[in-house]
Amino acid sequence: MRLTSAKGLDDGSEYSPDGQFIYFCSTRTGTMQIWRMEPDGANQTQLTFDDLNDWFPHVSPDNKWLVFVSFPKEVPADQHPFYERVYLRLMPIEGGEPKVIGYLYGGQGSINVPSWSPDSKKVAFVSNGD
Repeated sequence: MRLTSAKGLDDGSEYSPDGQFIYFCSTRTGTMQIWRMEPDGANQTQLTFDDLNDWFPHVSPDNKWLVFVSFPKEVPADQHPFYERVYLRLMPIEGGEPKVIGYLYGGQGSINVPSWSPDSKKVAFVSNGD
């Protein structure tokens, strides 16, 4: 069942481990940002508010953190190419200021799937650089 109807692209959805929320990314505000909604689509709430394009939010198993890839604003909001300079960023599950935890050449394919270690202490990712 479709849960979103905003103009623009909604993508990259993932349930929180406790099943209380679905995290996703959306271009509905002009840039790709991270959003959260309840499992029935209610209360769609924006969590990131910057000029980067944020993709592929993944919730830590302990339900405390989000990790995601951020593309520079020069990359169109609705695109996520595989070989760009990107940031791997971390922020608290409820939102707040994202922290850069890695600089890499990547993008599409870097963290498209859940990437957390079971203890929520590490994140696996793919980089296309040396």
